[in-house]
Amino acid sequence: MSIDSLRRSARETVSGLPPGFWWLWLSTLVNRTGAFVLTFLSLYLTMELGHSAWFAGLVVALHGLGGVAGSPLGGALTDRWGRRPTMVTMHLAAAACAAALAVVTSAWAIAAVVLLMGVAMQAVRPSINATIADMVPAHDVRRAYALNYWALNLGFAIASIGGGAAAFLGYRTLFVVDAVATTLCAVIVFLRLPETRPEAAVGTTGEPVAEAKVSMLTVLRDAPFRTLVLLNLLVCLVFTAPWIGLPLTMANQGLSPSSYGVVIAVNGIVIVGFQLLVNKLTDKRSPVVLLTLSALLFALGTGATALAGSSVAFAATVVVWTVGEMIHVPTNAAATARLAPEHARGRYQGVMGMSWAVAGFVAPIGAGAIVGGPGPDVLWAATAAIGVVAAVGYFTRLRKALADEPESVAPVAPVEPVAPVEPVETSAVAPGAPGARAEDAESSAVTA
Repeated sequence: MSIDSLRRSARETVSGLPPGFWWLWLSTLVNRTGAFVLTFLSLYLTMELGHSAWFAGLVVALHGLGGVAGSPLGGALTDRWGRRPTMVTMHLAAAACAAALAVVTSAWAIAAVVLLMGVAMQAVRPSINATIADMVPAHDVRRAYALNYWALNLGFAIASIGGGAAAFLGYRTLFVVDAVATTLCAVIVFLRLPETRPEAAVGTTGEPVAEAKVSMLTVLRDAPFRTLVLLNLLVCLVFTAPWIGLPLTMANQGLSPSSYGVVIAVNGIVIVGFQLLVNKLTDKRSPVVLLTLSALLFALGTGATALAGSSVAFAATVVVWTVGEMIHVPTNAAATARLAPEHARGRYQGVMGMSWAVAGFVAPIGAGAIVGGPGPDVLWAATAAIGVVAAVGYFTRLRKALADEPESVAPVAPVEPVAPVEPVETSAVAPGAPGARAEDAESSAVTA
């Protein structure tokens, strides 16, 4: 592939999206560029404050537990308050928590602040995902989610490098910088991002049409979406396991912590370097095929970890499941937007986000227990099996719900008889002609 073709492909990947999306993209980049708390929290707790590794792990788990509550809360507020108010409020709440960590020293106070921070950080995500679904045409939604995910990882890579270089200033300084970056993100959203919550439908008389009320229970009763959430939970368990199991596995084989740092850095490097290319290659593909493929890549990559014996081999396994990550995350978000009613997009994204948070809380505990008990080989065999189960589930249970919509057929309009002898044969309204359904003009604009 030539340089010109690469440039052309990159332009096509980023073109055609509304200006509001790029302000949201910028806010994500700014927010993640200053994301120092989670990256350095365990080091701060153990090296700066002298707490045990057990306590540090508990505090990080509390952040995930806060996300379990924050995701459905953010989803409900997104539909009730609106997208922009929810984003601004939760970004400011997260900024306040980051600033508080620079001040508090009590163990219980730190635990409480991190728990609340988990609530705020996870509560903002349904509003972001709902905003993208609101403002981006259906056929570009998956591409938009991929670009936003790219910004998230690019910002995280910058934060990891910059935070490591600036750590000599002190962990509290990094937490203050995190608070400032998150506040700036809220300012960008407040000043530049329009509210995108769909307006209430209006009937023929001009009166608002009452929309069916959607509660969290209603969302969970949606069988296809419930299946999507459960399968995503399985994938998330597989995805989260390496972040705990991989360093322990490498340590058991005598590799140094610095080796793990190099290996896990491959994840961010691959995403930043190849997310746009992967998005181009998978554009317009069937979402069921992509979700199935991503689950298989997670299964293959994590399962092969049991066979790795060197840093290069471990890095190769990371590359495999990272490609699965790049395919899965935007496709799953687009599938969620596709299954959600317009007026309930926040709640649907909130329930989906809860599956990520549950995995973030359960997987570290489970992975650590398995490595410390039966051993790492059992962990990687289990992740491979779970990934395969998820792949089979996607392919067999969601093919109908996420199938490409067939080209709509215009309704047949009977023609009044012109003579009392015999009625004139009816004919269908041609697509694109006056009276044809709007879906005909948009039959190709199906969410990927």
